[in-house]
Amino acid sequence: MKYIMLIFQGPALERQAALSEEERKQVYADYQALNETPGVTPAPPMGLAENATTVRVEGGRTLTTDGPFAAMKEAVGGMFILEADDLDAAIEVAARVPAARYGGAVEIRPSEVYW
Repeated sequence: MKYIMLIFQGPALERQAALSEEERKQVYADYQALNETPGVTPAPPMGLAENATTVRVEGGRTLTTDGPFAAMKEAVGGMFILEADDLDAAIEVAARVPAARYGGAVEIRPSEVYW
């Protein structure tokens, strides 16, 4: 089954910024190891939430908002696709995401087609 793995940064970026250079290198190495895990299809890096633009359409008018639409403590910071046997296997991979160790989270969603 394919799972979409959404990485929420939360306070992880601030906590990682406070790490020593050696510890930050380990975080980058951990992300690289995830990208090389069998079954993982990495997505390109995402920019910061404060540089995002959100688009809505109301009454036929296109409206834009700077940043994420909702004020969130845990903005999406990245994602990847995982092909895994089951949810337990997906949870094991999610637990390896550095953001999850530093105050962020990983949301796991089964990839489903609704149309």
